[in-house]
Amino acid sequence: MKFNKKTIFVEVICAAFILLFIYAAASKIRDFEKFSVELAKSPILNPITSWIAIVIPLVEIVLSVSLMIKPFRLIALYSSFSLMVVFSAYIFAILKFSVYIPCTCGGVLQNMSWREHLVFNLGFVVLGGFGVLIHPARIKILSAQ
Repeated sequence: MKFNKKTIFVEVICAAFILLFIYAAASKIRDFEKFSVELAKSPILNPITSWIAIVIPLVEIVLSVSLMIKPFRLIALYSSFSLMVVFSAYIFAILKFSVYIPCTCGGVLQNMSWREHLVFNLGFVVLGGFGVLIHPARIKILSAQ
């Protein structure tokens, strides 16, 4: 594989997502009961709490592994970008429309306010979008058309 600035930047973006998702999944799994209880307090997720409490850490782990495997990296970047958009939309909805703001983050992220967490997530949305745009496989597909 030829390394240039774009390739290196994609590697860094993937590494950042891997660290984020592994850390987040480990925090949720380590204190699964607290995560599940707080999720159940969410006015948006309450009806699907038991399902979502299992799916979110699992998806984070699968995406982390997929980001490590080059043939899956582009689709994993698209998925990571999409997941961060969904997480950001959830935070925005909670901030705008909910009376109760649950605390479902663990570790370092629990020290952030929800507005700070939204900004943090939007930073990863931008990183993910940029990673998709400059990914060598995507560029190769577009140039072949």
